[in-house]
Amino acid sequence: MHVKRAKTLKPAQIRHLLRVTEATSRHPERDALVLLLGFTCGMRISEIARIEVADVLQPSGLIREEVSLRAAITKGCRQRCVYLSHPKALAALEHYIEWRWEQGKGTAMDRQKWRGLMPQTSLVLTHKGSRYELSVKRRTNDTGEQVEYLAADSLQSYVTGLYRAAGLGNGYSSHSGRRTFASRLLAQGHSIETVQILLGHAHLDHVSPYLEVTPREASEAVAALGEGWD
Repeated sequence: MHVKRAKTLKPAQIRHLLRVTEATSRHPERDALVLLLGFTCGMRISEIARIEVADVLQPSGLIREEVSLRAAITKGCRQRCVYLSHPKALAALEHYIEWRWEQGKGTAMDRQKWRGLMPQTSLVLTHKGSRYELSVKRRTNDTGEQVEYLAADSLQSYVTGLYRAAGLGNGYSSHSGRRTFASRLLAQGHSIETVQILLGHAHLDHVSPYLEVTPREASEAVAALGEGWD
């Protein structure tokens, strides 16, 4: 059975998506951060919905460059690390933290700790200041067993809507960020093992759905095999 994969974005498309989101969204501070966590960290939407303030901030308020995603919030129930080192993601996070404080979304009185945010609140909140709702889904695991996991359907649908608002409709979805993250790493020459670790997959063959090679790239790769043979 053919599984339809979310399309990946080129750099110009990412810039366009972010520009449109920042210009037209009712919640640009939050929405830009959500998109960038996918593009620069490879996070699933359900992980973005469940990550907490204390996961990304130290008590002093400094941003953690290495963020541990607890096994309890990952789809595969395996802990992994993501890295908040991309300048655009860091800037978006700083902007959103300040916005949350100014709007009083999950805040405390003392700004000396956690930047004034309550540490056990979700980092990304709804417009009402609450956690995104999660629904129970089922999937078949590696051994053929049916297992349950939590999905953030409402946030997933919302993010897909951001793509549509930017004119990226057919084939683009909330999963495009994670797929783009993986394909860009591979295009930059990073090993498939590195991508496997960053995506949090237990097996290398789970990375294959994230690979996207155009006919031109395939043709050029084959043509290059003969270089230096003459």
